[in-house]
Amino acid sequence: MFRQMREDIATIRDRDPAARSNFEVWWLYNGYKALRSHRRANWLYKHGFLLLARWESQRCVRRTGIEIHPAATIGDRFFIDHGTGVVIGETTEIGDDCTIYQGVTLGGTGKDQGKRHPTLGNHVMVGSGAKVLGPIKIGNNVRIAAGAVVLTDIPDNCTAVGIPAKVVRRDGEKVQELDQIHVPDPVAQEIRRLEERLEQLEKLSKE
Repeated sequence: MFRQMREDIATIRDRDPAARSNFEVWWLYNGYKALRSHRRANWLYKHGFLLLARWESQRCVRRTGIEIHPAATIGDRFFIDHGTGVVIGETTEIGDDCTIYQGVTLGGTGKDQGKRHPTLGNHVMVGSGAKVLGPIKIGNNVRIAAGAVVLTDIPDNCTAVGIPAKVVRRDGEKVQELDQIHVPDPVAQEIRRLEERLEQLEKLSKE
C-alpha cells in the first residue's frame, strides 16, 4: 500500500510542474484523493461489500467533485489533473500511465447491460471536457483533444479531435489538415447540406 502511495505521488510530481512537494500532493490534490478512495471502494466492491463501496465512491464525489464507480478498473500511475467534473463509469477499463483532465467523462450511451463503457490502453491522454462514450477501445499512446466527443474506436499512436472525434494524426503524421481551433461544426455542415438541397429543389421547381 505504501509503495503504491509513493508511486501515485511520484506520478503527480512528475507530470504536474505546479506540485512542489509530496506533502502538498498528499494533502491537497483531489486527483490523488480520488484515486486513493477508488482503491478502497474497488476493494470493497470485489469483496462483496457493494453498498459500502458505493458509499465510499459517493463520499469521494462530495469531497473532490470526481466520481469513479467502484467497479471501474484503473491501472498503475494514473493521473487526474485538476479533476472537477470527472466521471468514470462502472465498466471502464484504464491502462497504465494514463492522464485525464477536468470535465472528462468515460461513460455509457444508454441502458445496455454488460460492457458499456470505454477501454483505454496505456499512455492515453484525455483533454479537459472530452467525452469518451460507449464500449469502445482507445489504443495505446492516444491523445484525445479537449472538448472532443469520441464514439468509435481509436487505433494506437493517434491524436483525435472534434465532435464527433476524428483521427488527425497517426504515428506522428497528419491524417488531414485539421487542428483544435478549426474543428468542423457538424451542425453547421448539416445546415449547409440542407441549404444546398433546398437550392436544388427550387431550381427543379422553376424548370
